[in-house]
Amino acid sequence: MRSVNSVLVVGGGTAGLISAIILKKKLDIQIDVVHSKNIGIIGVGEGSTEHWKEFMKYVGIDQYTLIKETDATYKSGIMFENWGSKDYLHGIGSPLDSKTGQYHHVYAHQIVKADPQLTPKTFWKNRIDKRFLNNSTAYPFNQFHFNTHKLNDFLIKIAMQLGINIIEDEIKEVNLDSQGYIDNLTGEHFDYKYDFYIDSTGFKRMLITKLGGKWKSYGQYLKMKSAITFQTEDEEEYNLWTLARAMDYGWMFKIPVWGRHGNGYIFDSDYIDATQAQQEVETHLGKKIVVNKQFNFDPGCLEEAWIKNCCAIGVSANFVEPLEASSIGASIQQSFLLMHRLSRFDNTTITSYNKSVNDIMENIRDFVALHYMTDKDDTMFWKDLKSVEVPDTLKSKLNIWKNKLPIKEDFNEQSDYVLFTDPNFILVMEGLNLFNRESIKDEYARLSPLIRSEAGQIALNHFNIDKNLITFSHKEFLKLVRDNF
Repeated sequence: MRSVNSVLVVGGGTAGLISAIILKKKLDIQIDVVHSKNIGIIGVGEGSTEHWKEFMKYVGIDQYTLIKETDATYKSGIMFENWGSKDYLHGIGSPLDSKTGQYHHVYAHQIVKADPQLTPKTFWKNRIDKRFLNNSTAYPFNQFHFNTHKLNDFLIKIAMQLGINIIEDEIKEVNLDSQGYIDNLTGEHFDYKYDFYIDSTGFKRMLITKLGGKWKSYGQYLKMKSAITFQTEDEEEYNLWTLARAMDYGWMFKIPVWGRHGNGYIFDSDYIDATQAQQEVETHLGKKIVVNKQFNFDPGCLEEAWIKNCCAIGVSANFVEPLEASSIGASIQQSFLLMHRLSRFDNTTITSYNKSVNDIMENIRDFVALHYMTDKDDTMFWKDLKSVEVPDTLKSKLNIWKNKLPIKEDFNEQSDYVLFTDPNFILVMEGLNLFNRESIKDEYARLSPLIRSEAGQIALNHFNIDKNLITFSHKEFLKLVRDNF
């Protein structure tokens, strides 16, 4: 067993800072972060999954402080527009996610009855209940959007308050000992010798590659491999969701943050290049845009995120595409996994960790791949997607789920740390019309009359909830928080 008394995180982006904060909150050991201002971060706006809320609670971050310091807005989910025969919202929330045992009887009711809440643009309003205004511990929604650069500054502040040293330097060399472990790092200004290292150097994967880290591509399943990002102006109101709009050769996101919107077009460069992608966006928006960043990527992950005395977290470890905002969530889950295993470790510890991380990544891969199983076929790109290989792990589940709703038990073979489970798959499959509706009706009809009545009442009460509430618009609510708390 190797003991760890000091950790150096290389990379000061979101993933590196999250990992440092999570580890320092639990462990009484030295944790430092070294980063270079010469190395930028990809960011025009960023969204979270509900795992961000767990991170906030663990660290003790007040949501009003987050809103003010990171230009955050609330996120109820992701609105999928133009992906097929109907638009849909992937957003999980109480009480619609109520269950009888493991069975989602309220979602089943909505599917069977074609409930209007499943046609979200006619139901979801950009309104927040007044009762949330004076209670910063109650969350109107479990997810957020934030200004990436301001989030970075905010996380640095938290890290320093926890006693984490933030060092500005650029690593030039990774030096190994005779057993193949990292002995020390050579920086432009200093040398660094620690017991353990976290590689959050992004696409460079500077440390983990030196230890033999190999990339496992998901390119046979996921065809997005290029992106442009850009900003657009502020608007009169902010939607309570990330907009993911299908385009001719991929999809475009729009994320509201205070004062502006972050946008990007994620596309398949087998069909168009960055210039053509920009032209398509400008035609759609009816105005010129200024592209901030353009980059290419190979969707996938490391075969092993943890090798010897180094663990890769963030883009260093995996990058799929931002369709379900999985990047931050994966970094959080990886860090929570690591904090329980880091103090003393051996090869068995490393193998167990890597198995759990591989489960996380297969889960993300399969969930993202699911979104492309659409009836949309208005361009050659969308037609060609029909012949793209489906992962066996997803294919086998879909054969079952076509005729019955997923339940938690269906994910028991995977790590408890996976990001997406039964409610996530239910909402996306329903949005894409992938259920055999007659089978779902039959499954629902076999419930007791009491359970069916309860499901219908929950859905009805939620549909009528805002009729008896005093509410603020999303932007008005945020302004009140920013001005008064």
